Amino acid sequence: MIMNAELDLAWEIIEHTGANLFLTGKAGTGKTTFLKELKVKSPKRMVVLAPTGIAAINAGGVTIHSFFQLPLSPFVPGVTYDRAEKRYFRFGKIKRDIIRTIDLLVIDEISMVRADLLDAVDSVMRRYRDHDKPFGGAQLLMIGDLQQLAPVVKDDEWALLSAVYDTPYFFSSKALAQAGYHTVELKTVYRQQDISFVALLNQIRENKATDATLDTLNQRYIPGFKPDAKSDYIRLTTHNFQAQAINDLELSSLPGYEYTFNAEVKGVFPETSYPADKGLILKQGAQVMFIKNDPDKRFYNGMIGEVIAVSNDNIIVKGKNSSEAFRLEKAEWTNSKYTLDNGTKEIKETVEGVFRQYPLKLAWAITIHKSQGLTFDHAIIDVSHSFAHGQAYVALSRCKTLDGIVLSAPLRHDSLISDEIVERYIDGLDLCIPNKSELLSLKLAYFINLLDELFDFTTLHSSFRLLLRTIDEHFYSKYPKLLTNYKNVGLIFNELIDVARKFKVQYSRLSSDVLNTDDAYLYERIRKASKYFSERLEDFLLLLAKTKISTDNKIIKQQFEERFTTFSDELIIKKKLLEYESQDHVSFSTGDYLTEKAKIILNLNANDSTVKREKKLPIAKKTAKNTREISFDMFKSGMTIGQIAKERGLVADTVMGHLAYFVKAGLLGIDKVIPQSHIEELQTFLVAHPRVTSISEVKGAVNPVISYSEIRLFFNVNNVKS
Repeated sequence: MIMNAELDLAWEIIEHTGANLFLTGKAGTGKTTFLKELKVKSPKRMVVLAPTGIAAINAGGVTIHSFFQLPLSPFVPGVTYDRAEKRYFRFGKIKRDIIRTIDLLVIDEISMVRADLLDAVDSVMRRYRDHDKPFGGAQLLMIGDLQQLAPVVKDDEWALLSAVYDTPYFFSSKALAQAGYHTVELKTVYRQQDISFVALLNQIRENKATDATLDTLNQRYIPGFKPDAKSDYIRLTTHNFQAQAINDLELSSLPGYEYTFNAEVKGVFPETSYPADKGLILKQGAQVMFIKNDPDKRFYNGMIGEVIAVSNDNIIVKGKNSSEAFRLEKAEWTNSKYTLDNGTKEIKETVEGVFRQYPLKLAWAITIHKSQGLTFDHAIIDVSHSFAHGQAYVALSRCKTLDGIVLSAPLRHDSLISDEIVERYIDGLDLCIPNKSELLSLKLAYFINLLDELFDFTTLHSSFRLLLRTIDEHFYSKYPKLLTNYKNVGLIFNELIDVARKFKVQYSRLSSDVLNTDDAYLYERIRKASKYFSERLEDFLLLLAKTKISTDNKIIKQQFEERFTTFSDELIIKKKLLEYESQDHVSFSTGDYLTEKAKIILNLNANDSTVKREKKLPIAKKTAKNTREISFDMFKSGMTIGQIAKERGLVADTVMGHLAYFVKAGLLGIDKVIPQSHIEELQTFLVAHPRVTSISEVKGAVNPVISYSEIRLFFNVNNVKS
């Protein structure tokens, strides 16, 4: 992407510091492009989130609620959830590991994120990371424009939240105030190349529009404009009822029979809160928009599609830019009431009603709220009935050029709504932009922080103590010698922590000018310290390799396995990082360290760990090798699964089953059997859909080239119960 001074500064803050950043700017200034480049080039492990389904798709991420499995209820800091809500926080190992190891948490379209939602994210991050640091110590990148659409908060929700928050906007978050953050505002507009059009948009955005501004924009008012049927015009309206009227008219112009699909409503569900049409009317060829995210990823909230075929009990649809059609099923929404119990301080949810309907709306016209984050060549816009902050600006800025806009009603001053709270906040943003001296201080602090991470053994010690406690409480009589060995080896931590504490004083002093000069002495001290600590961890590797424990108690066995795996994984990450930094050709740097750490973690997820306990294959009664071992030997000799299957007269899935045995035994890395790209796609899918345990569901949602046997093996290795 084209860089400028503001983008350079944003890049420096994200890449070379641990500081939190609010990246803002007008529509079309490159915020989304910056994020895409960051995802490709940054060595930091990051998760990209957004408040809505369509925003998440545009950002290449997932929604905040789905990733953190958050309830839809308001979040009030300091209160607890009732038992029904606690189900949202039961994360699997993969999700827990991701949260624990991310360096950067990205939230796109931050203007639509409520303060309480940001505090809910903080609560989960602290639970699985550092309890004493905002967002668990992870770096936070917030991207968005406060002059665009505001967060949605209902009256009953604000009744709960207003006692805690000054405003519903993200900047009122308690965690964010504690964390602190810097701001970079992007000022160069790339979407619109017409300087005069950019100037007009700026005046609308900053609430400085004059009569002359409106006169110029109103030249695009074309009464009764009707686009060609094959054109790419889309209508943007402020209200749902306006979009509905347009859609009804377009639907009536289509040939063919109309089919009506009635919603099922149970309990209390006010008509004003219906999430879809009570009576959905469709014809073949209708342009539609999906209004719910699909667990199988065939569609998402805000995606435009087309009805390919329709009958009384069947709707076949496809995406507008897709050739793959599928049968649509009804979706379900609930009407919930949230109350705060002043005695228990719990937020309780009561489901008062249920609404079931096909998740579709006609979509020749859409509301402005649904358009945020999208770009159009041509749009027909009506903002004469604006009712919310930023609506007019969002609608007008969706187009690349002024000529691409057609106004269906004249633009008036009362259509331009601005929020004084936002205006006051924006006026103070310049104070949050770091100068050169502050940026240098942030870089130095981050350099030392990563050294602290490299030479910190307290977290590893905590994991070891949990493992030791399990052995001490449940296996002391069956494995007394093993328990003694664990206690003796555990004493090494006292030495490691003490030496690391003394070394911290030294490298903190020596690092004061490391960013300006090549301090050979400091780098040499880091290499020697890394070598020393790496060697001291050898005893733990030997201890884990000899650990063999069995029990018939499933609960105790699961606890032991989880604690063993956690300590084992943390140990190997620490050991490999120290080994890397001890090499003569390596001089410690933030980017290099993060790149190596990410590589180690990815390999750990995909490969068998070198510290797994010894596992022996059952000894065959016959001297000849069994069929699994034959396939294994052929695979080790360099033959592919297909070649082995052909040579032995077997099907490929059978050979895969043979090799799976050795992967689970720790004798073969899973990435040797499954392509790395397949592993990454499966990991990504399970992160976004943590509750999916059906192999067939996964098969239908991921790349068709990923086989059932690959998914089954991935499930087994990652302890996903299918």
